[in-house]
Amino acid sequence: MDNLSELAKELIKFERDNDLNDNEVAFGSHLSVERIHDIKSSNSAATSEEAELLQRFMQSK
Repeated sequence: MDNLSELAKELIKFERDNDLNDNEVAFGSHLSVERIHDIKSSNSAATSEEAELLQRFMQSK
């Protein structure tokens, strides 16, 4: 898990702590499930807009 971005680590912890899955995060953040997977696996970095949407969603819970 050392090669994951801070956002990916934060997202994984958030899902675990709130008992959410990728589909629920995608719906709440208005991103696709595929983007959530890519961000969590660090296959591609989140854009600043995507990061903002995710942060906003995580802060709303």
